[in-house]
Amino acid sequence: MTHLLVVGSGVAGLTAALDADGRPGVEVTLLTKATLESSNTWFAQGGVAVVTSSDDTVGEHVADTLAAGAGLSDDEAVEVLCAEGPEAVQHLIERGVLFDVHDGVLARGLEAAHSHERILHAGGDATGAAIAAALIARLRDSSVEVRENTTAVDLVVERGRVVGVTLLGGERIDADAVVLATGGAGQLYPYTTNPAVATGDGLAMALRAGAVAADLEFYQFHPTSLAAPGNHLVSEAVRGEGAVLIDADGRRFMRAVHPDAELAPRDVVARGIAAQMARQGGRPVRLDATALGAEFLAKRFPTIDAAVRARGFDWGHDPIPVTPAAHYFMGGVRTDLWARTSLPGLFAVGEVACNGLHGANRLASNSLLEGAVYGRRVVDAALDPAGVPDHVFDEEWAEPQVVRLPAGGVLSSRADLQQLMWDAAGLTRDGSGLTAAAAELERWAVPVATDAKSAEDANLRVVAQAVVASALARRESRGGHFRSDFPEPGAGPGVHSTVAADGGQQRA
Repeated sequence: MTHLLVVGSGVAGLTAALDADGRPGVEVTLLTKATLESSNTWFAQGGVAVVTSSDDTVGEHVADTLAAGAGLSDDEAVEVLCAEGPEAVQHLIERGVLFDVHDGVLARGLEAAHSHERILHAGGDATGAAIAAALIARLRDSSVEVRENTTAVDLVVERGRVVGVTLLGGERIDADAVVLATGGAGQLYPYTTNPAVATGDGLAMALRAGAVAADLEFYQFHPTSLAAPGNHLVSEAVRGEGAVLIDADGRRFMRAVHPDAELAPRDVVARGIAAQMARQGGRPVRLDATALGAEFLAKRFPTIDAAVRARGFDWGHDPIPVTPAAHYFMGGVRTDLWARTSLPGLFAVGEVACNGLHGANRLASNSLLEGAVYGRRVVDAALDPAGVPDHVFDEEWAEPQVVRLPAGGVLSSRADLQQLMWDAAGLTRDGSGLTAAAAELERWAVPVATDAKSAEDANLRVVAQAVVASALARRESRGGHFRSDFPEPGAGPGVHSTVAADGGQQRA
């Protein structure tokens, strides 16, 4: 009997567990540190970018993805995503996902940097919740062993191979293959659209075990989160429907920043907003959706409408204040096109992984599709390794730089770490700020995981150091990484950064 252990309950983890379930001689366990519904997938308002119409092509989806990636997307990874996307979406439909339809066909929307209306939604602005709910329902009826509210602390490595995980409290779960599907790390920052569970757990576990990570300097900040407690996401689809950004005096300002104005790539819009906020003394800019009307907004964006109104805003009649917030991690555990990491027995899929797909900047609505596509591929690699081709990383992947994870030092609060990251490794970075942040992190200890909160804090501390080291090493601006001291992209093709932690493997 082959035991597959999946850690995480977003679209990638759920897809992997369901695809593995029922294969002859395979038993599957899925761990999640909170409930199955606590994932970035569940809170994803945006849709699924996929070719479903005759006036669109896979080649055009590929081209749009490569353009957004700012010269750093891996061509093969992008082609896999776009070519296998339609079949992956069909599997979601077969598992009960009810995408929105119009006149009997799948309804398609437009988002920034897409050349066609190809974004599928479910429940208007509740696509992620609809996908997660359908997959969770199928999981409940499967033979997968599900363990909720279970915190995985570290990977177990024996003779260079990952053979399981240890849990909070010391329990060990052995497995023939471990799939990390733990999502992102938005809690690195004080302002994020991510839920509280997004603390970089899988990435930190992989780094401590000796795996290589990649492109950690590239963090996407969503341009429009509601400037109110909770930073509720105001989907890019709102701008796709015609909402515009205005300054404190009511004037549109993005047309002077980029030809595509509000529908420019996310990093451009986010920095445009940040610059305008600086010009007006830090006050938020406003998103004006009043031309769409209150009735349309409530019907098209019911989740956002409820959140906006709950916070005292009437966006059908008045512009609402918005600000950038940490949204999506392009970097992660380095993988090949089959989700294999640098450690035998360890796989990673979804936002925790980095196969070069997103490059320096993720194209809107490609992330749910990534989980659906690569969540299927990882099962073949983990359970039938002889059936998938070998992969050799080429010269576009740099040799790993090594960061030292100190055992001692001063304990810091999560709030201090988040503010340090926002100031030094947020929307705009520079060498002096990053150097100071690196020195400060060296002073701070990695907390001992004695409960769920301290385990998360330890993971955030590890990931923060790796992000800062990667941002300091990339002496250029590209995609989601902008350095004011190196404001232009470097000459020639982009090179993926890689990083590894010095000294440690968790051994049995």
